Amino acid sequence: MKIPNIKIAPKIKRSFIFIEILKAISSLVKGMRVTLSYLVKPSTVVTQQYPENRETLKMHERYRAELVMPHDENGFHKCTGCKICHNFCPNLSIIVLQRKNATSKKIEIDKFLWRLDSCTFCNICVMVCPFDAITMTQNFETAAFDRRLYLYNLNQYAGPTASVLSKIEDPEERKKEMEPRGLFEGDYPLNGKAQPGAPVHSMDSYTHNSTLEDK
Repeated sequence: MKIPNIKIAPKIKRSFIFIEILKAISSLVKGMRVTLSYLVKPSTVVTQQYPENRETLKMHERYRAELVMPHDENGFHKCTGCKICHNFCPNLSIIVLQRKNATSKKIEIDKFLWRLDSCTFCNICVMVCPFDAITMTQNFETAAFDRRLYLYNLNQYAGPTASVLSKIEDPEERKKEMEPRGLFEGDYPLNGKAQPGAPVHSMDSYTHNSTLEDK
């Protein structure tokens, strides 16, 4: 009868208990070194006392938390609705809806929808925008109970850009070119209760291949 090969695990070499105690004390001292330094020099503390310091809180320069579309003192934006950011977004967190201007027949922005719930804050949309129409801010206080509130419409009006509107001298004519849009007027990804300015709708119908004619 052939006896199978039996492998025997090597014995664990144990050091003296005194050495183990010294190692444990050394590890504890290393861990407490930072805490002790803060105790001696409180000015070096980096822990942020939030929310007590909300007014003075400063995030790191590269920190990104919210996408916005800046509007100037006249309420004009720079977005042309070119859909470059829409096409470059890796997970369709940006959906740009276009329309034709009734007067000039040129393509302009209708709605700029941004999904906070799926955005990875990669900043690609900001980098590829040729008109600097959007930017990332450091506002991280965006918690909400309703997930539909995580889809924003960033443009305050549908219409031409600041460069076009600034050429219109008549304020009334300029106002006609600007159709107001609200922050929560976008079409929502979930089905549920409708709320003011937020109709019940599904985002599944929008794709990167959508065109103006499809809408």
